[in-house]
Amino acid sequence: MAGHSKWAQIKRKKAANDAKRGQKFTKLIREITVAAREGGGDPEMNPRLRLAVDTAKAANMPADNIDRAIARGTGDLEGVNYEEVAYEGYGPGGVALYIEALTDNINRTVADVRHALEKHGGNLGTSGSVAWQFERKGRIWVDATRHDEDSLMLAALEAGALDVQREDDSYVVTTEVTQFHAVQDGLREQGVDIDEAELAMIAQNMVGLGGAEAQKLLKLLDALDDNDDVQHVHTNADIDEAVLAEVGA
Repeated sequence: MAGHSKWAQIKRKKAANDAKRGQKFTKLIREITVAAREGGGDPEMNPRLRLAVDTAKAANMPADNIDRAIARGTGDLEGVNYEEVAYEGYGPGGVALYIEALTDNINRTVADVRHALEKHGGNLGTSGSVAWQFERKGRIWVDATRHDEDSLMLAALEAGALDVQREDDSYVVTTEVTQFHAVQDGLREQGVDIDEAELAMIAQNMVGLGGAEAQKLLKLLDALDDNDDVQHVHTNADIDEAVLAEVGA
């Protein structure tokens, strides 16, 4: 299948930094709250909530925080009403950006996103301008030091996965959205430990980016990721390895 951007790898490494832990919790709480509001408070009956809760547990979020976020979503506790919104735009070098946000103030969020884009050599596009370049898929990370590639490939395909690829010290299992949870269950049943899982917008064709433009893009992605309203940023940029090495990504 088509390749994907290294931004997911970079974000996972950044998330290991304690300074990012509080911000990650803030974003996870918003996702849990909205998921519970949209589909109910039972993770077994609500796939989106199940994913959010699993992600929060993997990030070592206290159970009380998770329970309160669910209660706010179901209306059992008073809380802020977040809206889902997606922005489409372009970064340095004309690479596509698909930005997903949860916000209690759309005017503030769109202004912040536009400012970040313009400051770092990008611009906001119209709805539909880049979405066609992406396809939503499930992605599941597995520790490559704990599992053999051939065995994992067999287990993943038997569970209904589309593909398995190596990324640094992890294997990434790709699934259709409809098979996302079934593949995770199938892997666990076969003794595979899952490090992390997400539903992501995967670019169908990658655009190579290096030099100063790649540096600018990384700064833009950092600025967007630092915004509490922004949940996910997807790009079709294939960032040059030399640039990633320079920034320690």
